[in-house]
Order: sequence, then structure tokens, then C-alpha cells
Amino acid sequence: MTKTKKEESGKLLSSNRKAFHDYHIENTFEAGVVLLGTEVKALREGHLNLRDSYAAIHQGEVTLHNCHIGGYSHGNQMNHEPLRPRRLLLHKKEIERLQAKIQQKGLTLVPLRMYFNARGRVKLELALARGKKSYDRRETIKKREASREIDRALKTSRRE
Repeated sequence: MTKTKKEESGKLLSSNRKAFHDYHIENTFEAGVVLLGTEVKALREGHLNLRDSYAAIHQGEVTLHNCHIGGYSHGNQMNHEPLRPRRLLLHKKEIERLQAKIQQKGLTLVPLRMYFNARGRVKLELALARGKKSYDRRETIKKREASREIDRALKTSRRE
């Protein structure tokens, strides 16, 4: 996977590896995030967890839920609430397109990763995803283990 120019100069804050295990990723989008000052400073310190987070569309706005941004170490009583819903910035036509696709059976918006772009703005990569069944997960694990065994066998054969 090659990196684009934007990603090379940006800094990855966190990625949601569990999303690739639990969902079939169909499409990805980049969205801005509305944050408070202490949240940005906490992100620079690395206090972020995307594990159980999801995005929802309500009244024409996309919001990110269950995204945990820990408290800023030098914050005072005006520090932010760690699990508050955060508004995502997308164009109106993108939101309408997403709304139409989500109404199909089984599709959801899942955050994949959050990063600082080249301009220092916090961006979120959202995925339009379909949930995997348990047998799909087992099949994915089997394929991964088979490819690891093949790699091990090739590695040992190259040494000899």
C-alpha cells in the first residue's frame, strides 16, 4: 500500500484495527473533526482510542460516538469530557450519499484511523462497512495463518 503525499507529511494518531476484523470495508471517506482546544492538545499527547467508536447521521449532521479522547495533562477544571459526541465535517452531498447507502441493510459508518494532515488539521478516515458473520471472521483468520505458514516455509527454504 503506497502512501499519498498528504499521508507522508501527516502524523497517524490511532487506527482501528478491530474494524478490519469485524467489518467488510466497502468505501472510505475523509472527514474533518470539530474539536476543543484541550482535545487537540490531548491528541498531540497520544490520548486516543477508536476501538468501539462509530459514526451516525442525525438531522443532516454526522457525529462520532464513543471515541475516547483522554484528558489533557495540563488541563484544569475546563478540561473536555472524554466521550462526548463530536461533529464530523463533510459536504452536504456526501452526507446525503452516505445516508442513502446506510439505509441499505447492514451498512454502517466505522472510523478507521485519525491523523494530523500536512496542514496540521485533525482528519478522520471513515469507512462504509458491512458487518462480518462469525464464519467470515474464522475464514479470514485461516487465510492469514495459511499465508504466515507459507512465508515461514519460504523463509526457511531460502536459508538452505
